[in-house]
Amino acid sequence: MKTIAIVATGGTIAGTGKKGKTAAYHAGEIDIDSIIETIPEINEVAHIKEYQLMNIDSNEMTHEKWLILKNNIEEILSDDTIDGAVVTHGTDTLDETAYFLTLTLNTPKPVVLTGAMRPATATSADGPFNLYQAICLACHGESYNRGVLALFSNTIYSGRDIEKVNNFKIDAFDQRSLGCLGYMQDQEVYFYTQTSKIHTVKSRFNKRIDSIKSVAIAFYYSGADAKILYDLASSHEGIVIAGSGSGNYSQAWLKAIEELSEKGTIFVRSSRISQGIVFDDEIFDPHHLCISSNTLSHFAKHFLQNPQFAAQKPPTALLFTPFTETRFAESSL
Repeated sequence: MKTIAIVATGGTIAGTGKKGKTAAYHAGEIDIDSIIETIPEINEVAHIKEYQLMNIDSNEMTHEKWLILKNNIEEILSDDTIDGAVVTHGTDTLDETAYFLTLTLNTPKPVVLTGAMRPATATSADGPFNLYQAICLACHGESYNRGVLALFSNTIYSGRDIEKVNNFKIDAFDQRSLGCLGYMQDQEVYFYTQTSKIHTVKSRFNKRIDSIKSVAIAFYYSGADAKILYDLASSHEGIVIAGSGSGNYSQAWLKAIEELSEKGTIFVRSSRISQGIVFDDEIFDPHHLCISSNTLSHFAKHFLQNPQFAAQKPPTALLFTPFTETRFAESSL
C-alpha cells in the first residue's frame, strides 16, 4: 500500500457554517484530521501522512504562501517512503496555485489538488468524496510524471489548463477547449490524454525561488484609459494584458505599451475570452514587444513572476527576439 501526504491549506473543504446549509460559511476552519475521520475508506487505499500547512480562505493565498507550499511539497516528497501528495485548497484560486506549482515543482511524483464547493457542515458536502478520489488518483501508477493534476467531481484536470468556470455548481471546473485528462468512477482512474507541455521536473522554473516578481493584470474594455498601464507599470515589473478578442486593444494602449516597453516593462498579450488562442499579431503588436500567451489566459502572469524568467535573458533582448525563438507558451509551458 502506498503512502500519500495530504498537505492541507484550508478552503471550503475545511469550511463551517449553519448545519446543512451551503452558503454563508467561513472557509478554513476545520483541520485535516477532522476531515479524514469522515472518510474511513481512505485507510483501504493508502497510508496517510497529514500536514496542516495553513488553514485559510484561498483568497488569502499570497505569493509568499505559494513559496511555502512549493518548498514544503518538495521537502515532503523528497522522502523515499512517500509516494505522492494531495493538496487541499480553496476553489477560488485553486487554478492559479495549480499553474504555479506546474511551473515550479521539481518532483516527478504525483501532486493532486482538490477542494470543495460546499463546506464540511453542508448536507451532501462534496469535499470528502473529492479528497477520497484525489488520494486514489495520487496512488495510481499512471499519475507519475504527469505534472500537477487536479481532481474535482470525478474529473481529472491538468494543473496547466484547469480553470474555475462556475461559482455555484459543485462541478465548478473545466479545461476549456482542451478537454480534461480523464475521469474517475469511485476509486477507478481512467486517463485518456496528457499534456504535451513541459512541466515540473523539466520546467526551466523549478529551481529554488526566494521571491516572486510583481506582475499586474490589465483588463481591456471599451474606452479603457491607457493611464491604467502607466499606473500599473509604476509599481510592477510586468503586465499581462487581458485584451478583447484575440488579445486586442486600442491604439492608445498600443502607444502606451511601446513607450513602457522601452523603459523595461515586460508585456504578455492574452485574452479575456476563455476559449481560443492568442498568436503573434502584426496589427496589435507590430514591433513584437509583447509575449503572446498562446492557449494560456491571464495565468501567464505566473510566468513573468518567476525570477528565473529574468535570468534567462535581459528583458529588452527577450522582447526583441523573434517569436519562434522565445515564445514560452509554445515551446515550454
